[in-house]
Amino acid sequence: MARYRVALSGDFRKPDGTPTYPMFDLSPLASREDVEIVYVDPVDGEMPAEGLEGCDALILLLPRFTRKSIPKDGKLALVARFGVGYDSVDVDACTEAAIALAITPEGVRRPVAVSIVTFVLALSQKLLIKDRLCRQGPAGWAKRADHMGIGLVGRTLGQLGLGNIGTEVFRLAAPFGMRHIAHDPNVDPAMARELGVELVDIETLFRESDFLSISVPLSPATYHLVDADKLALMKPTAYLINTARGPVVDQKALYRALVEGRLAGAGLDVFEEEPCPADEPILALDNVIVTPHALCWTDQCFAGNGAADVRHVLDLLSGRPPSSVVNRAVLDSPAFRAKLASLAARARA
Repeated sequence: MARYRVALSGDFRKPDGTPTYPMFDLSPLASREDVEIVYVDPVDGEMPAEGLEGCDALILLLPRFTRKSIPKDGKLALVARFGVGYDSVDVDACTEAAIALAITPEGVRRPVAVSIVTFVLALSQKLLIKDRLCRQGPAGWAKRADHMGIGLVGRTLGQLGLGNIGTEVFRLAAPFGMRHIAHDPNVDPAMARELGVELVDIETLFRESDFLSISVPLSPATYHLVDADKLALMKPTAYLINTARGPVVDQKALYRALVEGRLAGAGLDVFEEEPCPADEPILALDNVIVTPHALCWTDQCFAGNGAADVRHVLDLLSGRPPSSVVNRAVLDSPAFRAKLASLAARARA
């Protein structure tokens, strides 16, 4: 009989039972005789508590994990999110129930940073516009002089948020010869100086950036942080890039700024409503590049996220606290420590 039970949200497998993402290597767990892996399908987009009864850990992809998702048996000790965003998880409820919430910063650091640089390059070169011109034949080619791109040397690349992803963006962009500025009240100034990044106030960030990337988590404090007033500070030649969470940006205000010519363009991988409706007005704009919250989705990204979550689970099953825990306070709670002690005892048995 299995000593441990590990759940995965049902979207990790297809209706025929095959893996949705075969690059996610579950073998370190699946090969263990003492581990039972179960798939739990969401109900109306939410993980059901009944399906998680008896589980020690949950690896969670897209469904929500709410207070109602917490099983009554009190056994669940870990929710391991497949990625770094955790606005789909009720963090307070997890902490109260002695459940650690872990994320995968190393899995997404490079892939998301590459996505941001992809937007910078595609927007500056007007890649999609020129792609369309080429497909129009000679008539399109004749218009190419009307769509001159902009060089990057000496331009200003700004980051709202200088954490795991923001710092990697600046490392990747180093050869482009751009000025680097950022706003993040929580960052170590010494680290920023070492990266060659100038820390500025948020108004200066919006005023001076030629390309401004959003890399902050969604929270009550960041909801519509990028609003009409902040967009009004930006240069009419500037571009906004959002790969974080859609509601950080007031999408209606962004649309108005774009159609009124107060911004040159935008690169958006995230939206206020997802999936994005086909009739969303911002999708009709030629100066916007859009992707379906999946630009960073590569084999390496998903392999990295999966490996990180498997490590979180293996640590837990050995009675060790996982790394990259969001709700750090839970690690000191007597109830969580009791869960770890029980797991460690099972590991020794």
